Amino acid sequence: MDKLVLHFFRCLLALASVAMEAAFVTVSLSMLSRLFGWDMPGLDAYAGYAIAAALFLALPSTLVRGEHIRVTLVLDRLSPRGQRVLEWWCLLAGLGLSLYIAWYTLNLAWISHTTHDVSPSADATPLWIPQIAMVLGCLGLAMAFVQALVWRLQGRELIAANTAAATE
Repeated sequence: MDKLVLHFFRCLLALASVAMEAAFVTVSLSMLSRLFGWDMPGLDAYAGYAIAAALFLALPSTLVRGEHIRVTLVLDRLSPRGQRVLEWWCLLAGLGLSLYIAWYTLNLAWISHTTHDVSPSADATPLWIPQIAMVLGCLGLAMAFVQALVWRLQGRELIAANTAAATE
């Protein structure tokens, strides 16, 4: 099961890189259109959609790889038992919060789809289309917290803990 979940996270990360490239292309086109006096409405909105997609789609991989910012100021000052309790609390709180955000974004995209909500900018894109990336990223983040909890139950160290120790 680990391999399937990690493969899903890699697919989301690949989509995030495509979204970053799309953001680069749209920003470049926007600059060129201003330079040459072309009228290409909606490019700023598409750049924003692509940047948001890249951010959300990369969340699961960055959590599993331990590349999120981890503040250890309090954690390092606790006893080993206190560290375990705080890590468990953080993982459970992160899972609860990510599940709520995933539910909220899924509900938001569904409402946008059923009400035919469109972007107020010049592109008039149906909003549920760019919101799909947000939903996928939030669902992936919740899965990443579940994965981290499973690893912790198995007694495995979290990758975030290993990378923090390796960089010191």
